[in-house]
Amino acid sequence: MTTLTAGYPFVRLSPVLVEIPTTSRDDMLVPARIFADETLWPKVTQDRSLEQLVNVATLPGVTGHVYAMPDVHEGYGFPVGGVAAFRAEDGIISPGGVGYDINCGVRLLATDLRASDCAGRIEAVVHDLSRSIPSGTGRGGALWLGPAELDRVLGEGCRYLVERELATKEDLEAIEAGGSFAAADLAAVSDRAKTRGRDQLGTIGSGNHFVEVQTVEQVYDAAAASQLGLRVGQLTVLVHTGSRGLGHQVCTDYVRKMDGAMARYGIELPDRELACTPFTSPEGKAYFGAMCAAANFAFANRQAITHTVRGVFRRILGEAAHLRVVYDVAHNMAKLEQHDGELLVVHRKGATRAFGPSHPETPAAYRRVGQPVFIPGSMGTASYVLVGTDAAMTASFGSACHGAGRAMSRGAAKRVKPGAEVRRELEARGIVVRCPRNAELAEEAPHAYKDVDEVVNVVHRAGLARKVARLVPLGVVKG
Repeated sequence: MTTLTAGYPFVRLSPVLVEIPTTSRDDMLVPARIFADETLWPKVTQDRSLEQLVNVATLPGVTGHVYAMPDVHEGYGFPVGGVAAFRAEDGIISPGGVGYDINCGVRLLATDLRASDCAGRIEAVVHDLSRSIPSGTGRGGALWLGPAELDRVLGEGCRYLVERELATKEDLEAIEAGGSFAAADLAAVSDRAKTRGRDQLGTIGSGNHFVEVQTVEQVYDAAAASQLGLRVGQLTVLVHTGSRGLGHQVCTDYVRKMDGAMARYGIELPDRELACTPFTSPEGKAYFGAMCAAANFAFANRQAITHTVRGVFRRILGEAAHLRVVYDVAHNMAKLEQHDGELLVVHRKGATRAFGPSHPETPAAYRRVGQPVFIPGSMGTASYVLVGTDAAMTASFGSACHGAGRAMSRGAAKRVKPGAEVRRELEARGIVVRCPRNAELAEEAPHAYKDVDEVVNVVHRAGLARKVARLVPLGVVKG
């Protein structure tokens, strides 16, 4: 049945999937598909997300379908929670399809400790984390990098940190792409971007970034949980941050360059925020190389934070508190991937890979169950561990959502409830909170986001990823 919403006719293909056909707008090249059930659908249609998704469906070289995940919300050009693939041969690459925080991503760390055995020391752990890991806009850290060292990070990512004894070879085996993209091009990164990143390795930043101490509350798939080394009652840590000011500057630089170059390639857009050039163009190649370099910085940033977290856990909980990397996955990237025998540039903005057991890039340790997928909730709500499925490869280019997704703007969230009240409510629930300013707490309060349980259930029902475990917060350090 076809209905009209947000200005577009749509067809509900299943209880969790909606399609906007190409007949909805003359310039659409492929259909747009949205993963949402009847409960989430009104929240998906309350901003410009669908308009932005339809705009993406008009870009040169787009193929298959463009997708919106259930956590979708309005972004810069592309919606956050959007997935689109473009033919590498004649398609485009767009900085807006990756986002300003290149390789913003999530890393899960697991201990062999039970949270209940550490209950009296969680506050001390969170307090030490807040003192040891800089957070906030523009905040730098103690790990200042000289020009040669920064180039090693940009070119090698986490591989360089093994040499610096901030990472282990075992860590690299549990990181997407081994924590290093070989296509990084240091010459494509501006001096301004390098300057902004020089003192930011090992820092959280601001916004919805965090380091959260959690416990495994529930296991849905015992076999998969065992393969991932997770069990009920276990003490874990979730790290969410990205490439900081360096990645932001890379995006800024190339949005400007591509905006000025599009006319040469005959590209006309419905929205200038979609600035793009052909992937094979000099500008396209340069952006891809700079993006990979920024992604390497982001992997190294989460690794440096991991090193700091390990030190805090040893100080407070003793040498037995070893933290193992379960996995680390990006959710703001454009990647070259083979799909149905064709080389594509897959843009995932606020969306994570969800590769199944048979995919060659799924880590060997997880080939029996699928690549781990992490969906963090908003502050004070649950986070989820899932595993990707082979079915996701055809359903969404092997993609799932990356979080709960905003339900209101930061300004609107602050008007609903002040930060001091948010802090009191979280602490009343036994959640230790450390955040530089109450304003940030108000912006990132749970009411500002969609219900993560609803979002994850759509992903699970759609077959994009299978639920493995539910994690709940004990303490959080917010950016």
